[in-house]
Amino acid sequence: MEIEGLFQTDIMSISGKKVCFMTGASGKLGREIALSIAGQGYSIFFTWNSSEEKAKETLEQLRWISPDSQMVQCDVSKVQDIDRAFRLFSEQFDRLDLLLASASNFFRTDLLAVTEQEWNSLVDTNLKGTFFTMQAAVRIMTRQHFLSRIITMTDVSAELVWPNFAPYTVSKAGIQHLTRIFARETAPHILVNSIAPGTVSSYPGREDEPEAGLLKKIPLQRLGDPMDIVGTVKFLMESEYITGQVINVDGGRLLF
Repeated sequence: MEIEGLFQTDIMSISGKKVCFMTGASGKLGREIALSIAGQGYSIFFTWNSSEEKAKETLEQLRWISPDSQMVQCDVSKVQDIDRAFRLFSEQFDRLDLLLASASNFFRTDLLAVTEQEWNSLVDTNLKGTFFTMQAAVRIMTRQHFLSRIITMTDVSAELVWPNFAPYTVSKAGIQHLTRIFARETAPHILVNSIAPGTVSSYPGREDEPEAGLLKKIPLQRLGDPMDIVGTVKFLMESEYITGQVINVDGGRLLF
């Protein structure tokens, strides 16, 4: 990717309102994040894959805040779907201020019984999908003359050893590394950071443990709340001097 040359040419004509492209906005946490970003004055263009009803509910709520928000079906494990989503995005908006890559797949996989299908389902959605989404966003952002941001959503499990979730945790560790690569390659015009939640209340049973067992591993003695993640997104949206970082929002889980 010839980043340096792209910054110097082909400046887009830019309208006034900021725009966020977001993957994975139809779940509980994703919806809270999308609504928060819209509340900061952004138009939201988000993707959904299998849950159209939830996506429509999210869009309806978003349009109360940001009437020109849009959604599109997209399987981020397929590059052609990502390319189509960005083509549709570019027909609707002439700028991209923020990419929030949070689409993710999660399920248990016994280490010695992982199938190729299971591996592909997790790694293609989580890691491959995030890479090509970031790549498409950077191609737009490098033609702009203002500071823009990318936030990836990973997981503290990237730094833990969960034998029964190996493809998932490997994919999240890969996203953290991609975050650093993109941060270095696109500086100083694009800030690229990652948020790694611990166990959030909207995602019960992360390790097939009862809540009491999980709390023993969390120094702050509570599960995370979606608002903890939302607050971190807001922080990164406001910062102008942080890039290439993974922010663990885990109540101290990694201290053990």
